[in-house]
Amino acid sequence: MSDTDTETNSGTSSARNSGTNRGSRTARGRRGMRSRRTRAILAGGLVLGIGAAVTLAAWNDSEFATGTFSAGRFNLVGSTNGTTFTDHATAGAAAPLTFSVPAAAMSPGSVTYAPFAVQLDATTTNSAIVTVSAGGTTGTVTQLTYELLQTTTFGCASATTGTDLVPAGTALTAVPGTPNFPLAAGTGGAAGAPVFLCFKVTAGAGLVQGQTGSATWQFQAASQ
Repeated sequence: MSDTDTETNSGTSSARNSGTNRGSRTARGRRGMRSRRTRAILAGGLVLGIGAAVTLAAWNDSEFATGTFSAGRFNLVGSTNGTTFTDHATAGAAAPLTFSVPAAAMSPGSVTYAPFAVQLDATTTNSAIVTVSAGGTTGTVTQLTYELLQTTTFGCASATTGTDLVPAGTALTAVPGTPNFPLAAGTGGAAGAPVFLCFKVTAGAGLVQGQTGSATWQFQAASQ
């Protein structure tokens, strides 16, 4: 074999070996990439598997609360005899006070008396503060003054004493300040304890013959 042939064979062999080596490296590279992808997919699968396990292992619990709310009841009633209490809810339906001296026959210097009582009825669920105010007048009420007392028993006369809600000498058209008193609600389905009142009306020296008029008072209860 000539030297030329030997060199040719050697070159051919080297080329084949070089190609073979490159092919082997390429194959190994492909296998390595597939292996890394497989590991990444497996790792991803493991992460997903762990996440699913955590979700399945979660515990949940709830509590609920509810409330029911109902309004109470409130009603103030009055009495002119201390035993029969009824509604007198408007000025037009005011309770007519019964005076000891006929209010239609007053003369200068005369004094007349009338009792009244208020209470919270049996349906009422809340205690109250009752405020007294002037409800208005009609006709002529000049030369007439009054006093309003809170008393311990029902009744009203010249000797009756008590707590002054409106001081003596107040014009029949006025209620000075904001006189008030507490009123308790009843218990066990009963009406509340009543508060007793006494009106004392005095005619002045200048009372004119034949004059006539009327005055109305309002007792306004506010629940507490």
